[in-house]
Order: sequence, then structure tokens, then C-alpha cells
Amino acid sequence: MAADKVDNGLPSTIPYMTARVFTTEAVYNFSVKPHDRHWVRLHFYPSSYNGIAAKGFHFSVSTSTGITLLRNFSVYTYTKALTQAYVIREFSLPPTPAGFLTLTFTPTPMGNETYAFVNGIEVISMPDIFVDPAIMVGFADQTVDIASSTLETMYRFNVGGSYIPPSNDSGLTRNWYDDTPYVYGPTQGVTYRAGPHFQIKYPSETAEYAAPPEVYLGTRSMGSDPRLNQNYNLTWTMPVDGNFTYVARLHFCELLLSRANQRAFDIYVNNKTAQSDADVIGMTSEKGVPLYKDYAAYVSQEPDGQSMWVALHPSVALRPQFYDAILNGLEIFKLNDTAGNLAAPDPEPSRLLAKAEMGAGDHAAHKSKPHPHMARVMGGTAGGAAALGIVAAICVVWYHEKKKREAAASAGGSHASGWLPLYHSYTSNKSSGHLPANLAGMCRHFSFADIKVATKNFSESLVIGVGGFGKVYRGVVDGDTKVAIKRSNPSSEQGVHEFQTEVEMLSKLRHRHLVSLIGFCEDAGEMILVYDYMEHGTLREHLYMGGKPPLSWRKRLDICIGAARGLHYLHTGAKYTIIHRDVKTTNILVDGDWVAKVSDFGLSKSGPTTMNQTHVSTMVKGSFGYLDPEYFRRQQLTDKSDVYSFGVVLFEVLLARPALDPALPREKVSLADYALSCQRNGTLMDVIDPAIKDQIAPECFKKIADTAEKCLAEMSIERPSMGDVLWNLEFALQLQDTFEGGSSGRRTVGDGSGTGRAALEPSNSNGSTASVTTLGTSSTSRAHEACVIMEETDDEVANSAAFSQLVCPTGR
Repeated sequence: MAADKVDNGLPSTIPYMTARVFTTEAVYNFSVKPHDRHWVRLHFYPSSYNGIAAKGFHFSVSTSTGITLLRNFSVYTYTKALTQAYVIREFSLPPTPAGFLTLTFTPTPMGNETYAFVNGIEVISMPDIFVDPAIMVGFADQTVDIASSTLETMYRFNVGGSYIPPSNDSGLTRNWYDDTPYVYGPTQGVTYRAGPHFQIKYPSETAEYAAPPEVYLGTRSMGSDPRLNQNYNLTWTMPVDGNFTYVARLHFCELLLSRANQRAFDIYVNNKTAQSDADVIGMTSEKGVPLYKDYAAYVSQEPDGQSMWVALHPSVALRPQFYDAILNGLEIFKLNDTAGNLAAPDPEPSRLLAKAEMGAGDHAAHKSKPHPHMARVMGGTAGGAAALGIVAAICVVWYHEKKKREAAASAGGSHASGWLPLYHSYTSNKSSGHLPANLAGMCRHFSFADIKVATKNFSESLVIGVGGFGKVYRGVVDGDTKVAIKRSNPSSEQGVHEFQTEVEMLSKLRHRHLVSLIGFCEDAGEMILVYDYMEHGTLREHLYMGGKPPLSWRKRLDICIGAARGLHYLHTGAKYTIIHRDVKTTNILVDGDWVAKVSDFGLSKSGPTTMNQTHVSTMVKGSFGYLDPEYFRRQQLTDKSDVYSFGVVLFEVLLARPALDPALPREKVSLADYALSCQRNGTLMDVIDPAIKDQIAPECFKKIADTAEKCLAEMSIERPSMGDVLWNLEFALQLQDTFEGGSSGRRTVGDGSGTGRAALEPSNSNGSTASVTTLGTSSTSRAHEACVIMEETDDEVANSAAFSQLVCPTGR
């Protein structure tokens, strides 16, 4: 049957626009290789089919090997709760000696109607990458046999890197996602990549399938400060279903060091020691050789939900040369229980979403009604007329022949939707039912009574801002935690939409330079958002109209770099581009440590979702003075619209005046027009803020002004990407450091023992030729710190001297 509607979030029409619909139990039989494991991927798109409502489908899926994959599964409920356009459930089944595999779809009776459906099935032969047992965390000398288990993929991360599509996988057509949203805590370490000539040396042919080279060529480490590293854990947290055993597969590849005990660390899973003194070089003998380690942990059901935690901490006992830890990739798999079950209850959609739908008046369209075409459905099921509705592909991967493997990889696969790897189905037992499943436990529900106490009954003396959404109050929760509380204005027409957008965006996106959503409240008809408190307020109030001392040029530049990092993450760090649409100095906040945070995601919108899309057609929204003129004329939104707005911000920082000032002469009203005119006439230096004129380095000023000018190009195609803008700002900072006589050479940081310990900073120190590669952003204490990897011509890396300097590459 054909789907009745098309969702823009679908990556392609195949297999999602057609489906096989069942009214009785249906069985698929597949001939498989008896000695091979197999991926089984089930594709679902929650549309109505031939008039059958999307939420009328409830069904179970089981295998001939006695495993229940899904039970009473509602695709409609699942995707709605996780805000997904569609879903892919991925399983790995052990060998079936009988040489065949069956998948049985069984509709769950719902009143007088029983329906099941599926859009696509993949059965893919795979090498046995689960042959070795996993170490059971917390139990000495005990292991878990995963070779004979059925596994469900819950998460798969390219740690420290970006999304890897199935076509770029190592022949197994898997999706690898950015790990950033799941890194826990304010300190997220640093990410870096090897150069284009770095070679990954797989120890065996089967090992090539564990993860593609792209995973091993990048990593996330704790950073270059050994004293800081000893005082925190590099941690990932991932919500999961309760009462199951999980396997955490950690992928490692040393990219910098070459000797044992240069970097050693402890591995913790669910707050228990999984391995002490892990030393990648000690396990592989040389750099560039990948390996993975499997650790198993049982997760019981908890009233407030449950998560898998993975944490790394430097091994202090071994006293390695560098107090640091690394991770290249991370996968989380759920194992079937003793009853052969992998199924868990569907997640619960938030009441917020349901209320928004009812308010729009379209909730009636989702009601299930007696279906008038029952005979047609049964006839189609029995006669096979809907055979085109399913893609049932058996893709045999000949992993001993590289060419055939590459062909299988190029056959591709469907991309999972949304911004995050939402394979899991998380059930929250919280009474609010609001929390997005993927970050349950990180987004808190407040009662209206809590909010009233926090704001002293919304005292006007605590108001710190007023916007189109409503008033923002300073508040205190949990006794001493300062927060910012944004309460909607009941008369605001945009309130419901902005409230929903902010909750969806900020609960899915986590980054050092994006404002953090702590929780929300929608009791008593209220719409209230609770954020981290930004002690220094908005960037604008430190430039003008705030009555505060003027910011130094160095602080202004650091804040701009932080904001650029946040926007760069929005544009590239998620599966699909997120366009902010309202970049301005009042939406750049500054915390107590002067770290910039991009805020106010009420107007944000997902960018193009397919390769052939260049823009999103949408109603023009934003703030005058910052609006991209091309977007305004053509109503075609791209990430370059944010770049234009950020260009205005750069000039605003330089000139310390509003984007629009009607009190000025006509040629000066628009900051963008006036600044561009001055820049092209060579008079911009004459009109910048007098408070910084003597502080800014001439070369730094030129780089910033040129970058801002490029951002304001009339045509979006001529503007730089946000990544290029960030690169230029960081280069401008290096120029400023040079002007101020910034130090270079060996950097040591005290380790608390009275002796200096070398900081691990990738660089070139022994005079050999080197190439600068990807610039990674840091989340350590220096907001502007950057990390680059140099490729040494010598195979061996020198001792601590090899990491003694920060590199100053030339500008673009």
C-alpha cells in the first residue's frame, strides 16, 4: 500500500512511501548462510495507509530463533515521542544452523481492528565481530557470552567526529553519529583528527569491519591540562531500557604517542571499574593500530529512568607521562534476556506535544475509525498485491573479498532521522511525561509551585529581561542553584510554538557554547523554561545601553569565538543543519567565566534534509537589522542566513552601536550598510569603539573586518561557512596574541605534587616537516584554545618535547 502523506523528514521515498499491511499473522522466510551472523534492520514510517490511521497499527515481531524483537509496538507512538519522521530498528542475530531465518509480524488486537505493517526489511550477512565474550563489570573474572546472543543497537558514536553515513561504513552500512550531545558535564574535553596521510593499521581482516577508518582517525581526549584532568571524568550518558544487560563497545586508536605508559587511564561503566590502567599503546604496541574492548553491565528498572554511563579518568597510580584519556568510538548494544526478549514498552509522548496538537484543532484527524476497506486490505495481504510496499533485501557481505565488500557498502542504506541516534525506546515513569526520551534525566520537570518559590512569586524585582516570549526572571532552585526562568506571555501568539521549539531543540542539543536547558513547567496552563543562569547577561549590554564598563577587545574576541563555535555546532554537529534564525547580540549570553552561549531557539528551524536540497522555503522571521536580505527577498532559508547575522554581530562588537539606530543620519541607520561603506572606503578604523582602538592589533583588526565583510555578502553563495568564520576568528586571536607578546614554547602545568608535568598538546617540535589538519574546538578552561595534530615524517614521536608548543598556522 502507498502512504497517504509525505513527511519532509524522509531521506527518500524508498522504502518509506510503500508498505505491506497485515491483518493477521504474517511470516517472512529468508535463506541465510548457516555460519554467519546477520544484521536485521526494520524500517517503519508512521503514515496512514489507504485510510488506516497511523496510530491504528500495533504489533509484535519475532524470529524463528525464538527471539521477540518488538512487542505491542506502535510506530506512531514511538516516533511521536522521539520526534522522529521514521525509525530504523537494528538487530544482530547469531548464526542459524538451519540455514533459514523467519520474521513473524503479529498484529495486536485493538478493539475490532488488528493491523501490522513494515516498510522495509534488510537481512545482511556480516563477519562475526561479536565472537569474544564481554567483561562483566563489577564481577571479577566473569564474562558474558555475546557470540550466541541477539543484540539490538542502541547507540553508535563516532566520538569526537561528525556523522558517518552507511555508504562510508566499513561494508556493513551502519550509521555513526556525533557523540557531543551525550557528553556529560560542563567539561567535554577536546577533539582532534589525524592528518590526511596518517595510516590506520588494522590487525586483522575481520577487524576492518569493527569500525571504518573515519572513526579511528579522530578522537576525543580530556585536554592539555593535567591538573584539570585529574579532577574530572570524561563521561558519556545514554538513556536505556530497564531490566536488560548491555554491552558497551569502546573503540581506541592512539594517534599521537608511541610508547607504553605515556597515557594510561581507568575505564568506568555505570560507576564501576571496568578496567584499570588501560594503555592503548600497551595493548597494541604501536600507534595507528585500532582495537575495541567490550564491557557488559546489567541495568535494572529505576523509578526515574535509567542510563548507561561510560567514564574515563587518568590513571594516577601508574604516573604516566601525560594525565589524559582518549576514546575514538562508542557503541551500546542491548542483549536479549533469558526469555529471549528484546522488546521494551514504547516511550510516552510528551503532554506538551499532545496539547499543542489539540490546540491546533487537528487532533481529531488522528482518531482511529472503523476502516471501510477491510476487504481490500485482506485481499492485498493474501494475494501479494502490495509486494512493492516492502524492500526485503538480503545483502550478503563477502568480507574476504574487498571489492565485493565495497560494492555492498556503496549500495548504501537509509539514514536515521533527526539529530541524534534514537534507536532506543526509553520509558519514563515520571509523572510529568514531558521529558524527551533521548535525554531523560537531563531535562527536569518543575511544578508551578517550584517556579513560584524560585521567583518569589514572580517578583518584578527579579526581572532580568523582557522579550516577545515573555519575561525572564532570576531565580534560585534546590537551595542555592541560580537559574534564569522564562515565563510565557499569555497574549503572545508565538508562545506555544517557541516554547515547543526550544524544548525540542535544547533537550536534543548539548554544547559548551549553547545555553543549557535545565527543565520546564507547563502546569496550570503555564509555559515556563528554566535555564542555567548567565551571570554576565547579554553581549549587547556590555557593548552599549547596559551602563556597564566596556569590554576589553580580548574579551570581545573570545566571546565572538565562543558564539561562532556554538553556531558552527548547530550547522554541522547534528545530522541535519539547525539554522538559528535569530542571531544577535541579545541572544549571545555570557556566564560567570565569560564563556559565550548562544540562546533563544524559539525561531530555529531544521535546514535541508537531503543532498539535493539547498535551502528551506519558509516564512521570514528574525530581527530587523540582522536579517539576511536574500532570505528576506526570496523566503529561502539557509545556514548562510545565520552567517549574515553573525557578520552584523562582528561589526556591532567593533563599533559598539545597535544594528539599527533611527536617531542617526539616514546613511548610518543600518549598521550593516554603514560598516560596509566604511570598510570599503578604508575608514572603518576611524569609527570603531574608542574603548578598544588602542587595544586591537592592526592585523587582527584587518582579519576581523575582512571576515565580517564577507559574512555580509549580498548573495549567500559568496559568504563563508560558519566553520570558515570560526577559523578566521581563531587565527585573528593568534594575531592578537602575537601583537601582545603572547608566550610560546614549552608549557607545563603543575600536577599538585610540586613538580611540573608536561601538557599534552599536539604540535611539531623536532624540525620535521608537518601538515596542519582539522582544527578542533576545545571545551577546556580557555575558551579560545584550539587543538591541531601534526604529522611527523619520523615514525617515532619524541618525548614530551613532541607536544611542547601550540601551532600557529597561517591564515586562510
